[in-house]
Amino acid sequence: MRSIVVLLSFVLWLRADDIDRIATEELHKQHIPGMSIGVMRDGRLIKAKGYGLANIELNAPATSDTVYGIGSVSKQFIAAGILLLAQDGKLTVDDRVSRHLHDAPPSWSAITIRHLLTHTSGLVRESPVFEFVRSKPDIEIIRGAYRAPLAHPTGSKYMYCNLGYFTLAEIITRVSGTRWPEFLDERIFDPLMMDATRTTTHTGVVANRASSYDWKDGTYTNAHALLTLRPSGALLSNVIDIAKWDAALYTNMPLHGETKRQAWTPVRLNDGSTYEYGFGWNVNLVRGHRMVSHGGTLQGFKSQFSRFPDDRLSIVVFTNVSDARPNFVVDRIADLFLKPVAK
Repeated sequence: MRSIVVLLSFVLWLRADDIDRIATEELHKQHIPGMSIGVMRDGRLIKAKGYGLANIELNAPATSDTVYGIGSVSKQFIAAGILLLAQDGKLTVDDRVSRHLHDAPPSWSAITIRHLLTHTSGLVRESPVFEFVRSKPDIEIIRGAYRAPLAHPTGSKYMYCNLGYFTLAEIITRVSGTRWPEFLDERIFDPLMMDATRTTTHTGVVANRASSYDWKDGTYTNAHALLTLRPSGALLSNVIDIAKWDAALYTNMPLHGETKRQAWTPVRLNDGSTYEYGFGWNVNLVRGHRMVSHGGTLQGFKSQFSRFPDDRLSIVVFTNVSDARPNFVVDRIADLFLKPVAK
């Protein structure tokens, strides 16, 4: 038994060395100033490390504690908030949106919470009144889209829709009686001790926050800050906290097993076909391995969190430059661990 433990430790050490090599190669190849990586097996963090610089001007290194804007990786947490309310019996995913937004227009009459979760509502991607440089109340953003025609009949196709996640956040606020950021704190982040995870702030002091950059014409520039708070991509986090979330997903707290099964099931469209998206998660087969994942994009940040549930492997990569492709890093690291699937 001791020899098996020693062998496994040696294999993990070799793979950790390979992860360092991959990270260093991609850092230079993709012109990434700073990157943090977390690798989890069986809900345990086996590798957490930063590479490059969290802040170029201060020569501050990226570490496993560095906090990044995670963009649309945030969507799984908005979805989890809705699913917690469903577990509480306060709503169902098949509720009509108009049950919770009483002034919703007739064109939204067929839209359910399920449609919002799966990007199949037909709503336009962004509200016509949304502005990156001006923060507005969520409901103002939502109502600004009431007159916009649907892009397609509800339930007929998948079309990525940030507006839908604004609407989900507003439903969390109304049904719970608590603003959605505080609801997520109380039900997810605080119980899991995800101390670095919070809604984005440009005025508050955030420990270990990474600066954000663009790479253009062979040089780095500071990325323009997006002043608005977006429920669809509003969170800051680090790889340590995502590892805590990953560990919780192997348990029945906060989300029950059946709830997660639904979240990781591809959406069924009106014509009976399916699309590879569940409730805030992409749902794919990658080289024969089931993967649930999501990427995130913000000005100056790119992120990727991928889980291979059947292999009990998860990988998170956060970066601080606009054009990074962290999914490439995830793919290369996954290849170190995933066994080929027989055809």
